[in-house]
Amino acid sequence: MSRPLLDGTVPAPLTDRFGRVHTDLRVSLTDRCNLRCTYCMPAEGLDWLPRPELLTDDEVVRLVRVAARRLGITEVRLTGGEPLLRRGLPGLVARLHALPDAPELSLTTNGIGLARSAAALREAGLSRVNVSLDTLRPERFAAITRRDRLADVLDGLRVARAASLAPVKINTVPVWGVNDDEIADLAAFAVEHGYRVRFIESMPLDAQGAWDRDRMVTAQEVLDRLGERFELIPVGQRGNAPAEEWRIAGTDTLVGIIASVTRPFCGSCDRVRLTADGQLRNCLFATEESDLRALLRGGADDAAIEAAWRSSIGGKGPGHAIDSPEFRRPERPMSAIGG
Repeated sequence: MSRPLLDGTVPAPLTDRFGRVHTDLRVSLTDRCNLRCTYCMPAEGLDWLPRPELLTDDEVVRLVRVAARRLGITEVRLTGGEPLLRRGLPGLVARLHALPDAPELSLTTNGIGLARSAAALREAGLSRVNVSLDTLRPERFAAITRRDRLADVLDGLRVARAASLAPVKINTVPVWGVNDDEIADLAAFAVEHGYRVRFIESMPLDAQGAWDRDRMVTAQEVLDRLGERFELIPVGQRGNAPAEEWRIAGTDTLVGIIASVTRPFCGSCDRVRLTADGQLRNCLFATEESDLRALLRGGADDAAIEAAWRSSIGGKGPGHAIDSPEFRRPERPMSAIGG
């Protein structure tokens, strides 16, 4: 059920053929990134999108307005690439926050530059942040990301919490032989500093095509590692949220696990994604896209954009099928799709 708008009307829900209602929009603002994480892209980076192909601020605002007023979108997550590389980001956030019936605004970032921008983003209307952090060891961080910037990420986390971008969530991708020995340490770090931590099973979305199922740390293996140090209390129903959550006994810290591969949650998925160049994806692993940028630049009215959006979601499949022989990798890597 969509939420009522300020004028009392209720937009028709954005529903697919399986009855899933979509209320969560992920908007990528750039495919560029200032890290070169080994599980994401090669050391030399990728061929970035030319600037004219990126959605402008006006185009992003218009699409989010259509999504909120005509499609029932209530949450927007700004992603990348690295969204903090988007020039004038606080101004864009302020414009989105000022929309009638504005959705809740959050951001996923690698944390580089967050210390400089957290206060301005909060003042502009951003509600919370997720920060990617796979290790607490400087030398290991440099090896994983090919950049010696751990101190900047830790500063960003601290400043984000001080700016009330809460809850501050840490996203960690554990990989055997890389950082699997830090699972409990990262949870303890979250307890110490008042963050939440989410462990995410690695997925076949790297640009190199080097994903190895055998190196993926599964949800159960994460729970086993955490159980060696902590007592975990299940939180209960997660609704449409991708993470199963537990509370660490004796604390207020929540630990989440996103088991996209071994415990897929496709049956309750409420997410739709918009790439930085204006392509609508009805699934993270979609192999087809709908070109909303062409509609915008071709003079389409809001009704035509709404119709294209509904048509895309109407064609959404039942799930990604990563663990089946039918699985097909999307052509775009994660950095070009947006998380």
